[in-house]
Amino acid sequence: MDALCRNVLALRSLLPKDCKLMPALKANAYGHGALPVAKALQQMGIDSFCVACISEAAALRKNGIKGEILILGYTHPKQFPLLRLYRLTQTVVDYAYAETLNQYGKKLHVHIGIDTGMHRLGERHENLEQIRKIFNMKYLKIDGAFTHLCADDTENPKDRDFTLKQAEAFYDVMEKLKREGYVCPKIHLQATYGILNYPELAGNYARAGIALYGILSSDTDFDRSHTKLFPVLSLKARISSVRELHAQESAGYGLAFTAKRPTRLASLAIGYADGLPRGLSCGTGSVLIKGKRAPIVGRICMDQTLVDVTDIPEAAAGDIAVLIGKSGEDEITAYELAAKTGTITNEILSRIGERVVRV
Repeated sequence: MDALCRNVLALRSLLPKDCKLMPALKANAYGHGALPVAKALQQMGIDSFCVACISEAAALRKNGIKGEILILGYTHPKQFPLLRLYRLTQTVVDYAYAETLNQYGKKLHVHIGIDTGMHRLGERHENLEQIRKIFNMKYLKIDGAFTHLCADDTENPKDRDFTLKQAEAFYDVMEKLKREGYVCPKIHLQATYGILNYPELAGNYARAGIALYGILSSDTDFDRSHTKLFPVLSLKARISSVRELHAQESAGYGLAFTAKRPTRLASLAIGYADGLPRGLSCGTGSVLIKGKRAPIVGRICMDQTLVDVTDIPEAAAGDIAVLIGKSGEDEITAYELAAKTGTITNEILSRIGERVVRV
């Protein structure tokens, strides 16, 4: 929690005083635990959050999280009553969806998504007439509008030009609406990389994502601000059993591991159902036990993982194995896991399973 607080302060320092953080708590706060993270953020004075779907938003409300909660994705019409019940704010994903929301016939709070180039959700910025019509819909209370910058994580001149054109298109829509008398209380463009690389584009909110949790999507991503971030999460499991293998004995599914020497195998109480990528099997990944590396051997199972502790003779049942984090002088980072499995840290963290206890 100390690391989370330091990251909040670091990100706030990049933004104008009138731009507030709107932390992204989607995917269980990127695997960290949405409720404890939200409670900690509220204690830091943050009162606006964004999530992916209504189930995430409702869970926060049921557990006492106050303030604005913006649903960034689609909510089915059968769930519209929940938007009112839990006082949630819904994204208008396009003009047709705005009509569906309005046809519900009861006041709903919304932010209008403006598509400036991501081409995922939002009404296209060129369609100003449709956007005007959304503002005029009787049952929609327009609390804000936003866009999503999709190439703001590199220093490539082409990507930078595209990002600035996105911002220009968004602000052009907002300015035209303002001149015509349409009131849009809040606007927001930036997510993590917008905060780090384009602080000058700040609106009323900044949707802090992966950086809030102390890392970037990749350790090669561009960060113009050079902001010092502190990883919030470590992932650990206990050794459940240690056993001896003779040379040439095999272990695990498909007998994928064969001992080349007398070997001590430790079984860890964690598997791919808990979010440990199966791509780390057969020596690709390792864990830290008592400050030493133990290679993952054989295939990672749904609930168990085998590691070779032959060179850690003191390893015993009940000991802690570190899968992400520090032990002694060594550290395994989410970056390392992502690089070895061909993905980004966002996926590594957000796939940590529900049954993993958040301490």
